[in-house]
Amino acid sequence: MAATAFLCRVGARQPLQPGVLERLSAARKCAARISRWRWCLITSCGLHSTVYDPNEKMFEKILIANRGEIACRVIKTCKTMGIKTIAIHSDVDSNAVHVKMADEAVCVGPAPTSKSYLNMDAIMEAIKKTRAQAVHPGYGFLSENKEFSRRLESEGVAFIGPDMHAIQAMGDKIESKLIAKNAKVNTIPGFDGVVKDADEAVRIAREIGYPVMIKASAGGGGKGMRIAWDDEETREGFRFSSQEAASSFGDDRLLIEKFIDNPRHIEIQVLADKHDNALWLNERECSIQRRNQKVIEEAPSTFLDPETRRAMGEQAVALAKAVKYSSAGTVEFLVDSKKNFYFLEMNTRLQVEHPITECITGLDLVQEMIRVAKGYPLRHKQADIPINGWAIECRVYAEDPYKSFGLPSIGRLSQYREPLHVPHVRVDSGIQQGSEISIYYDPMISKLITYGSNRTEALKRMEEALDNYVIRGVAHNISLLREVIIHPRFVQGDISTKFLPDVYPDGFKGHLLTESEKRELLGTAASLYVADQLRAQRFLGSPRVSIIKSDANNWELSVQLGDTTHSVITSCQGSTFLAEVDGIKLSVTGEWNFASALLPVTVNGIQRTVQCLSWDASGNFSIQFLGTVYKLRILTKLAAELSKYMPEKVVEDSSSILRSPMPGVVVAVSVKPGDMVVEGQEICVIEAMKMQNSLAAAKTGKVKSVHCQAGETVGEGDELVELE
Repeated sequence: MAATAFLCRVGARQPLQPGVLERLSAARKCAARISRWRWCLITSCGLHSTVYDPNEKMFEKILIANRGEIACRVIKTCKTMGIKTIAIHSDVDSNAVHVKMADEAVCVGPAPTSKSYLNMDAIMEAIKKTRAQAVHPGYGFLSENKEFSRRLESEGVAFIGPDMHAIQAMGDKIESKLIAKNAKVNTIPGFDGVVKDADEAVRIAREIGYPVMIKASAGGGGKGMRIAWDDEETREGFRFSSQEAASSFGDDRLLIEKFIDNPRHIEIQVLADKHDNALWLNERECSIQRRNQKVIEEAPSTFLDPETRRAMGEQAVALAKAVKYSSAGTVEFLVDSKKNFYFLEMNTRLQVEHPITECITGLDLVQEMIRVAKGYPLRHKQADIPINGWAIECRVYAEDPYKSFGLPSIGRLSQYREPLHVPHVRVDSGIQQGSEISIYYDPMISKLITYGSNRTEALKRMEEALDNYVIRGVAHNISLLREVIIHPRFVQGDISTKFLPDVYPDGFKGHLLTESEKRELLGTAASLYVADQLRAQRFLGSPRVSIIKSDANNWELSVQLGDTTHSVITSCQGSTFLAEVDGIKLSVTGEWNFASALLPVTVNGIQRTVQCLSWDASGNFSIQFLGTVYKLRILTKLAAELSKYMPEKVVEDSSSILRSPMPGVVVAVSVKPGDMVVEGQEICVIEAMKMQNSLAAAKTGKVKSVHCQAGETVGEGDELVELE
């Protein structure tokens, strides 16, 4: 408690007394032990209060109307403020982490969001039952629902967010654009009304001029959003966007505006109270996206100069004041190559990427939201808001990045370990080992945040953190995240919303090994193989493979990587292996602890962290190296020669069989047996995590059989349609 009170006095900028610096250091260490996840809030800016003032009267109970990592995030701040928390959950989330963390928990319905996390009646009943005084909505679900805000107000329950009028004004993209114009905020040219049907969409698109952006009027987070470059894409975009909008927001209205090609997506965090005070808390660069959803964010942006930053911040505050906004919110802009910026939308809620703003400003945004909802004025002035250091956030998803930069993966986390041992790392997550990633909710595993005194430092720590992140049981996008942050264009700050398709025009293929990196991988894999053989000799009395002699000093191995086979001669000297890869000698040192998920190795003085995902007695190894998983086949020289006589597996004709690329629900099937289809024709639509994906025929032919129907749940790889 003494450390807490002391930090609050520092936040008030009282004069430093003798011994204060030493006490501050001790207080920081104490706070870090109490709440490690808040490291960046404590260390990034010592002049700002990040610990709640116990003299402020506060809510006694807050219900969190959300799930997953954001529910856990809110609960953590509530605990530091001495506020009791109530979690809501669906039946499949009964053992979720946020449920275990909260003081109370109430089930609000079955798995589908419409029957649980979007079920206002059930949530209102939970509020009455638990006597919650306030509700924090997190993001998504009901966080920007004006009707939910109205119902809370009618029951005398505080909504930890803006009032319903601000939600309505900014939640509707058409109305928000008109308000922005009146507030003298730069806006994108477009159609200011609601688009009625596909024909009208085509007419409007032609008038504006291609390309255009079709998006949900009540949407956000990339849902219900499509880019169209011609009439055909406009019709298709209208259909899919309206369906996604209805599914995600219960509102299928769409608008169309000019699409600014190759822009940056930069947003301004704002914070306002109920006393007409408003601040802008600098910017976040959110340009690395796939399917209009953010993947990597950073604060600040490498692109903005102080003048542009100030202009964007002042316009963001002007917009907030125009709607009498109170709470934390985000004004999103598109910025072109000449630093012209245009209002995109305002998110009237806590943003997914808020941690990086916390890192560079030293403010706890959840705490500020709670204070504002209770009626307290902001504690800081605009001149108090710093840019202290640099923060990077990677969204770690249960997705296969090799399929359209990330199609959802479901399953149970058989092994899970966050890289919290890496310095200056914060992980916001709502899962643990044994948790299940299901088709019902967003596939985000966590938000991985690293902080540094500068961008180079933050990126280096992110690279190390990604290498040390252990995730087993589902596919994940760590390989893509790692490749992006080390790519020369990203390192130089040369990015836009088209970064992924520009850099990977043929799709993401994983890390392309240099010759020296390839030798490192081969030498490490060979060392792992021999270490496994020696372990078998030591504990089983004989090697795994009988053709290896127990007294052999050298192992002549054949290591297959992709379509290439390499000769590797390996010998063991204690914990060090000497490997000769294609005639080049390497020294490989490691602990070789097969029980550990992480294997630190040093190859010719270069330190790496590798993960051996699987291996078997046949010499098949799956190794995560530099973020990418590589499959290798390691055989002795004799075994490799004999393997030539093994029969080859018959490869399936994938052009005749359409399989589901992801787990999901079949929304529509467009063909029946006997129909003729042409290459590229839509056959069916699969919805996963609220995103709809059109699946097309790989060749022209006749439909032989259909193995699915609308409403069915399918798994990844399930056969959907077969052609003759």
